Amino acid sequence: MPRIGLIALSGLRVCDTSLLERGLSFPSLASRATQIEALPSLGLLTLAALTPPEFEIEYHEVRDLENVPTHFDIVALSTLTATAKEAYKLAAKFKEIGTTVIIGGLHATLCPDEAQPHADVLAIGEGETIWPQIMQDFLDAKLKPRYNAKLLPAYDFTNSPTPSFELLNPDRYPRFTVQTQRGCPLSCEFCAASMRLSPKFRVKPVANVIREIQHLKALYNKPFIEFADDNTFSNRKHSKLLMKALAKEHIRWFTETDISVAQDEDLLKMMRDAGCAQILIGFESPSRSTLQGVELSSDWKARRTDSYLKSIETIQKHGITVNGCFIMGMDGDGPESFDNVFNFVQLSGLYDVQLTYLTPFPGTPLYHRLTEEGRIIVDDASERCTLFDINFQPSDMTVKQLRTGYQKLISQIYEPSFVAQRYKNFRNHLRSQIKNRHNK
Repeated sequence: MPRIGLIALSGLRVCDTSLLERGLSFPSLASRATQIEALPSLGLLTLAALTPPEFEIEYHEVRDLENVPTHFDIVALSTLTATAKEAYKLAAKFKEIGTTVIIGGLHATLCPDEAQPHADVLAIGEGETIWPQIMQDFLDAKLKPRYNAKLLPAYDFTNSPTPSFELLNPDRYPRFTVQTQRGCPLSCEFCAASMRLSPKFRVKPVANVIREIQHLKALYNKPFIEFADDNTFSNRKHSKLLMKALAKEHIRWFTETDISVAQDEDLLKMMRDAGCAQILIGFESPSRSTLQGVELSSDWKARRTDSYLKSIETIQKHGITVNGCFIMGMDGDGPESFDNVFNFVQLSGLYDVQLTYLTPFPGTPLYHRLTEEGRIIVDDASERCTLFDINFQPSDMTVKQLRTGYQKLISQIYEPSFVAQRYKNFRNHLRSQIKNRHNK
C-alpha cells in the first residue's frame, strides 16, 4: 500500500524579528497569533477525504525542516507565499530520497512557473477537481508534471466531502476550520485569498456544512469553528438558511465578512442565536480617499466608509464582537494615518483590531501595479509576504516612517489597559442592551 504524506508548513512567519518580539509581548495579540498558528490545513484534510483507499494517509504540520518524517512514497506540500521557499527546500529533500513530490495551494496557483521546477507534480487551482486524477495517475505510473483545475469547470460543492478531521491530533488544535463558500463577489486589488484559486463565487449546501460540524463534534469536545471563507454573508439567502441550521448545533464560531452585514438586523439576530462570537471585517482604512479604487469592480469599499461607525455599533449591540482590520501604507496614507486609525478605534469601540502592512502578494493586481511602478523593494522576496513585513515603497511616506508609525500604533492599540477598556465597554453596552430588551 503506497504511503502518502499530506504536509503543511505551519507557524507564524515574520522576517522583522524585532516586530515579532514587540508584537507578541502584548497578550491580546499573542493570543490571536497562537490561534492562527494552530489552525489545521483544511485544503489538505479535504484532499485526504478524496484519496482512494489504496493509500495509507498521514497528515503532518512542520515548522522545523530538519524534523520531517520521510517514510512516504508520495507527498503533497501545501504552501502559502511566505513559506514557499521553505516548501521548495523540503521538496528537494524528498526528491533526493526518491519520494514523488506534489506542490499545490494558493502560492503555486499564483506563481506556477516559479513552483514547477521544484515539484514532480504541480497542482494549480482547486484541488478537489484534479486530486482524484492525480491519485489514479500515480497508481497507474502515468503522472503528468502539471494538473490545472483552472482549465476545468469550477468545483461544484454539491457532493463536497467531509474533510478527514480524524487525522488530527485532538490535543493540538483549539480551533477547526470549515468552509461554507468559496470566492468573493468583491475584487480588492490586494486580495490573495480563495478568489485567486477560482474567481467564481459559490456556496456549499447547508447540509454539507452541518455534516462537517457534526463530524467535528463527534471527534472533539466543544470544537470552536473558524469559517474559512472570504466573505461568509455575501449571499443572504444561503446565510440565513445556514444560521437556522447552526442554531441547532450549539457551537461558538468566528468568521470573516464585509460591512454590509450591519444592514440586516434580522441576520445579525440569527447570527447571535447561532453562536457567532466574532466577525472579522476588513475596513482597511477609515479614509474614503485612501480606499478609492481599492475595490476594482465598483469601488465598493470607498462608498461605505461613511457607514463604518454606525455599522460597528449595530453589529456589537447584538452581542457580536467586531475584529476590525486595517492596512497600513496604502496609497494616499501619510504619517498622519496612524493617528487616524487609533482615533477611529477609540471612537468606534471596536472590540478587537488587526493591523497589517500593505502586502503585494505575487500574482495579485496590486503586485503587478507596484512592479510596473518600480515600487517593489526586493524581487523574489516571497518570505516577506507575511502581512507584517514591508517590501514596497509607500506613496506618501518613507519606509522608515511606515515601520516606525506601525510599531507605535501597535503599542497604542494593544496596550493592555486600552484593550481592557474596549472589552469592558462592550460588556457594559451589551448588558444595557439586554436590560432594555427585557424591559420592553
